[in-house]
Amino acid sequence: MTTMLEGLVAQAEAEGATRVTLRALVEEACETGAARALRTLGLMDDKAGPDIIELRQLIQGWRDAKKSALMAMIAWSVRTAVALLLIGLAYRLDLITRLKH
Repeated sequence: MTTMLEGLVAQAEAEGATRVTLRALVEEACETGAARALRTLGLMDDKAGPDIIELRQLIQGWRDAKKSALMAMIAWSVRTAVALLLIGLAYRLDLITRLKH
């Protein structure tokens, strides 16, 4: 994109436009495009900043919840595996049948 813009600026300079004018034109076009994008997304009002902050907090909360759920699942899996291992070991050592008598 920058290469295309540089090419257009060089072409305009060759046709007599000054670099200052071209720079102002590009800057104005960028600002207009950014404003249009924000307006399209509904982020042009006074509540946009706090809304973005709230969205970021919600996303971070979601990430934290996913991480906690994963860690809990791993912990329960390890506990289950250890419990099954101990039950299997007790059965192998015939401790279960000895407890019944």
